[in-house]
Amino acid sequence: MEFSAGVFGSGAKRIGLIGHGAIGAEITAALSRLGEDSRHVATLVRPGRPAPKAVHDLDSLIATAPDCVIECAGHGAAGAYAVPLLHAGIDIVLSSVGILADPDFTARLLAAEAVGGGRAMLPAGAIAGLDGLIAATLAGTDRVTYISYKPPEAWQGTPAQDLIDLDHAESEICFFEGTAREAAANYPKNANVAVAVGLSGIGLDRTRVRLVSSREVDDPLGVIEADGPFGRFRFEILALAAPSNPKTSALTAYSLLQCARLGNAWPISALAASMPA
Repeated sequence: MEFSAGVFGSGAKRIGLIGHGAIGAEITAALSRLGEDSRHVATLVRPGRPAPKAVHDLDSLIATAPDCVIECAGHGAAGAYAVPLLHAGIDIVLSSVGILADPDFTARLLAAEAVGGGRAMLPAGAIAGLDGLIAATLAGTDRVTYISYKPPEAWQGTPAQDLIDLDHAESEICFFEGTAREAAANYPKNANVAVAVGLSGIGLDRTRVRLVSSREVDDPLGVIEADGPFGRFRFEILALAAPSNPKTSALTAYSLLQCARLGNAWPISALAASMPA
């Protein structure tokens, strides 16, 4: 497994965004607070939707010559724009990493990267422990489990509401247990971390995932467990929910932005190539 240090050199000087919802708005606000508005060259949004430095089509985004584009608009946007951006030689940091559970899309992404020279990147900052998991995988890992605990209201609008009563009296109900790939297919808006854990460890089809509706937490709690010849570890990440979106961690926007500013992201092609057979 080989990763280059500083995949964006000293960090992307020109940053584009796709989407301006809760995550995109937090990113632009953070750039403003940092006095780095000049880094932000464009925000791709639908026509009629307001956003700082708004553009409304991919060609206009590419014309602003970003070094790196941060996708923060969902799987549909990732599917539509990631491949052509890589073909254009532009790096992209993916927020919607759950889309990588689709092997056909992942193959097209990596082919575009090889042809165009842009790099597809996995943001690690919102998921403490990925670096340890990557190291453990190289040493040898037998088992990886990711458990996502969220308060019942955070599972509204997902298939969970048809499986269990989200007004349940029980302190916790596990309503899904399966592989990371299955979690991404059934819970695409909630399984980005599961896919990131799978890519960083023993693969999407060997990584086990449990999704839990819990009255014991007020904000999302993620637990990563792994064991093997290296030993055993357990990471807990209590990430406060974004005020405007209980399904999203408040740390997500800052993780994405730091990936672009500092270059501290994982190259998806290298992770995919290094996964155990």
